[in-house]
Amino acid sequence: MAFSRKNLLLRVKEVNELYMEKAKIGLSTEFIFRTFIKPRYHISRSTLYEYLAIPYDRQLREIAQRERAEKEQNPTLF
Repeated sequence: MAFSRKNLLLRVKEVNELYMEKAKIGLSTEFIFRTFIKPRYHISRSTLYEYLAIPYDRQLREIAQRERAEKEQNPTLF
């Protein structure tokens, strides 16, 4: 399967939402990483920090707009 920026951003969104949910109740970043994120997503701590810095919502909106524009330019027959 080919690499897709959209799929990466959806994964970043999942990780960010999980992190924010746990951080809101007062858990430390290290605890959240070791207990919830690393076992599920198999990423390193530095990757977690990179994911937290990505503005995924804006980038996902841009991708959606681009997809809509392409769909309007190239209508399907079915």
